Amino acid sequence: MSQQRYQRRTADDDQPRCPAPSDEYSVTVCPDGPNLLQILRLTFTSTALFVASSTMSFAGQVPFGASQPDIPISSMDRVYHADQTSNTISVYDPSNNALLGVISLGEAPQTVRHPPWVGGQMTPANLSPLYFGQLLVHGMGFSFDRKTLDVVSILSNSVTFIDTATNAIKHITYVGRSPHEAFFTPDDSEVWVTVRGEDYVQVIDGKTYEKKDRIVVGDGPGMTIFRPDGKYGYVCSSFIPQTTVIDVQSHQIVATVPQPSPFCPNIAATPDGSQVWFTLKDIGKVEVFNAQPPFNVLAVLDTGPITNHVNIVRNTKGQFAYVTVGGENMVKVYTTTNTPQLVATIPVGELPHGLWPSGDGTRIFIALENGTGMQVIDTLSNQVIATLPGGQSAQALVYVPGAVPSGGGLSHLMPLGSSGQSVHLFMGSPGSAASTAPTTVTLNNQGPIDLLEAAVTGLQPNTSYTLGYVPNLNNPAQDFQALSTFTTNAAGAQIVESIGPLRQVVAGTPQPGDQRFLVIVPAGGTQPVQVQLQSP
Repeated sequence: MSQQRYQRRTADDDQPRCPAPSDEYSVTVCPDGPNLLQILRLTFTSTALFVASSTMSFAGQVPFGASQPDIPISSMDRVYHADQTSNTISVYDPSNNALLGVISLGEAPQTVRHPPWVGGQMTPANLSPLYFGQLLVHGMGFSFDRKTLDVVSILSNSVTFIDTATNAIKHITYVGRSPHEAFFTPDDSEVWVTVRGEDYVQVIDGKTYEKKDRIVVGDGPGMTIFRPDGKYGYVCSSFIPQTTVIDVQSHQIVATVPQPSPFCPNIAATPDGSQVWFTLKDIGKVEVFNAQPPFNVLAVLDTGPITNHVNIVRNTKGQFAYVTVGGENMVKVYTTTNTPQLVATIPVGELPHGLWPSGDGTRIFIALENGTGMQVIDTLSNQVIATLPGGQSAQALVYVPGAVPSGGGLSHLMPLGSSGQSVHLFMGSPGSAASTAPTTVTLNNQGPIDLLEAAVTGLQPNTSYTLGYVPNLNNPAQDFQALSTFTTNAAGAQIVESIGPLRQVVAGTPQPGDQRFLVIVPAGGTQPVQVQLQSP
């Protein structure tokens, strides 16, 4: 696509370049994309290579191909996760499982252009019209040469490019409304950003970081991942039940794949180039489809409420898909056969979100959204071997082998400090134990106020409830104060947020008569279905 087309969009440009599937089981191959016979011919050789590679030892980790050698864990590697509430990036050395510090994107250094009275990364300062930092630091990817990290901030509509060796910001590119995720193409020539608040993928030049094209895919594109050989990009949607397959070289849509529901936040491709996996957060499922034409659906798996991210691990035992299930505080492990089988269920911390394997596949690292940090799993034993602190509300996570080829890699890092301050609570049915609580609550410190995030599960599907607090659990109708009214999804779950001076009254040592307890009641009702439980 040309620069001219990006600058001048016609009415036709505002339409997706391929029609939606005719029914929930159909895959649509686009008539204006490359001919299907051409696609099959072009992929015949690569298919043979994928089959050949699958007979070898399991090497090559995402996002690279199976033919790439494993990279043993070393102090040159880095793990990063995006911290949505503290607006930081937590940085770890995986060789000794140590938090090295955070990169602050929410509070830039004071300059003549940015004087001190418009600073401050915490709420409510970051809601000021003069705020100049990044807000809702959320999505994350990296270049295939492992020199550049790209970080998406949803509310400031930006992609920040960071040098992995020095942690220095190289460039900030501003895109459309509410971008979600970004990743480099396998040749590093482009960065594809899913602009979820609109209807397109923003294509950015991988060297200049300037915008160069838009690929219209329909409302709410959630995330893009590429087949390791760079032939196709796969874009799932968070707003419509359709995943789009795009020819990377031409930027043309070649097929669409049905989603069982509209809300896909995350997608992964297997290193052997055979499958694509994506999560469906609203219904607690994962779909698997063929990464090659005809892109047919292979399986739909029931994984559990608040199914967040999926990624692929290859080790001496084979190739597996790891799925974070936030509502169950579990990571579930599946085979990547055409009929995937559940082979392990791993208990982890509160609300697991992003995950990524080490360069040799022996470890996988899990971002804990409500757990305020990260956990490390040994993929051969499928056991948690380390728990580390980190920034608030961890979202996407990546592992970059050889990110720091020389030196300590500590430049531009700040101590965790208040970015990791949070209080953890549990909710469940009255009289139940906190150790089995279906709902976890985190109060993230924002200075004088707190941002509450509750991962609510165990309720009726598609039903309205109100989260609030009361002074007396034995008389919940008296002095009930509503915090947030919400509707559960099809899995009876929801992420619920509120803000205010909450920590002192529900989790601190308040003055006599000021103590409050969290409750969830049916909307318009007074009888709690879940209450705040004593911490285990």
